[in-house]
Amino acid sequence: MKSKYIHNLIARGEHQQLDFKFEISSARKIARTFSAFANTDGGTLLIGVKDNGAIAGVRSEEEKFMAESAATLFCKPAVHFVSKEWIINDKVILEIIIRKGEEVPYFAKNDEDNWRVYIRVNDQNVLANKILVKAMKRKNSGTGTYIKYTEKEKFLLEYLEKHNSITFSSFKKLAKVSPYRAENILTNFLSLDIITIDVSEKGVVYRLAENFGELED
Repeated sequence: MKSKYIHNLIARGEHQQLDFKFEISSARKIARTFSAFANTDGGTLLIGVKDNGAIAGVRSEEEKFMAESAATLFCKPAVHFVSKEWIINDKVILEIIIRKGEEVPYFAKNDEDNWRVYIRVNDQNVLANKILVKAMKRKNSGTGTYIKYTEKEKFLLEYLEKHNSITFSSFKKLAKVSPYRAENILTNFLSLDIITIDVSEKGVVYRLAENFGELED
């Protein structure tokens, strides 16, 4: 049963809520995955598994120590996780389970000692931009968001109803607003789930939330 559970996980391949690591070579690097999982939908790390799914095994005590260091020293606030050991073909696999956090955003310290926020996009840990971080903080603050509905806010909503998406630079240019004003409008709408953010290799775009029509009603 143990073997079947792990093999079933591995067979799914890496995705938004599953990541394979051959080993934890750096607490700082693994902290990015902890941050990304906690900020998005949670996830599972299998330590001792290669990218191609081959089981390599780990020295569990060392890996546990590195994971604990990543979660407490290189994540802010600390990321809580549950770990389990599995022995498959005499090799130890360390399973680390991270739930979606309640204190979003979770920061990870990079090699330059700067705190950065990561999110999980498919099987990648992606750096969150300033607008998304501000929206996360706003939603978690409990203070609420006040919107002054001007022609600029109206322009954004009408544009997104006609088009699939918009970038920050396009919104700023088309709406003829300052970078600060554009950032504030997007942050407000994100924090209220009026729009969503789409981060990919092609860049960052903003779209209307799927339930926007329901909000209008």
